[in-house]
Amino acid sequence: MERLSAWSDFSLVPPEESDLLIMGVPFDGGVSASRGAAAAPDKLRELSNYLSAFSETGVDLRRLKIADLGNIPVNLNWEHYFQEVRERARELCLQEKFALFLGGDHSVTIPLLQAFSRCHWEAPIGVVQLDAHCDLMAEYDGHPWSHACTARRSLELPNLDAERLVLVGIRTFEPEEREYLDSAPGLQLIGAREIYRQGIDAALARIVRALEGAAAVYISLDIDVLDPAFAPGTGTPEAGGLSSREAMELVRGLIGALPVRAMDITEISPPLDCSGITCFAALKIIAEVFGALVEKRESPSGKESGGGR
Repeated sequence: MERLSAWSDFSLVPPEESDLLIMGVPFDGGVSASRGAAAAPDKLRELSNYLSAFSETGVDLRRLKIADLGNIPVNLNWEHYFQEVRERARELCLQEKFALFLGGDHSVTIPLLQAFSRCHWEAPIGVVQLDAHCDLMAEYDGHPWSHACTARRSLELPNLDAERLVLVGIRTFEPEEREYLDSAPGLQLIGAREIYRQGIDAALARIVRALEGAAAVYISLDIDVLDPAFAPGTGTPEAGGLSSREAMELVRGLIGALPVRAMDITEISPPLDCSGITCFAALKIIAEVFGALVEKRESPSGKESGGGR
């Protein structure tokens, strides 16, 4: 039977009835290498019709009510577009529902996190950035909103301390980033080699300890956190990354252990992809996010107190 709409095997409902809101941010003007990430939101939707309605552990994902709000249309004025992203994302984050944002390059996380911070302004937030790169540049290619500046801009948020920003999967540095890390000892970094040598459980335990006390947590997943063998379709691939399995275990564990309220997936470039490998890896992670949310909601101990508004 022909499938015509995105997420066709899932429970699609109007936004007011949903548990989870999806929004695309098809912008790739902040990249420093190959473009193409602007095509990712629609490509992910297209391929979502191949997903099973069950998680890998057999959880019925149709128990999660989903509303896809489409894309934020791109404005060629970068400043105006990021302002629109902030406003639209804030509307989503205020609705007491899980928000999933589909990038776009990693620069879109800058306005998304600004919106998330404003929604939880009365309480401390936590951020987990899964990435091959630190993204700690003050500027890159002459601009402070480059995708190489995402983490640096997040540290300017009033309710995010360096101790509650955790960079995971890192395996390359710019000289300025190495200097910045040396001057900011509180910032948490878990390198890809550490994960390889010590395992996902150790990394997860360290992240949970770091974010203890955060009222709301945001996960930003740059797809290049995966090794290029698992995610070839990205603009700045770095060998030696996480496997799809490791990323799935990590994200599921974070959602189960922490008050994760929102997440983005960025830097997928369909024009650079091979047989949809990168998109399907991202969609598998998304499906397991859905499963973890269902399990958490239905667990007797899964409810949490909300953060400040």
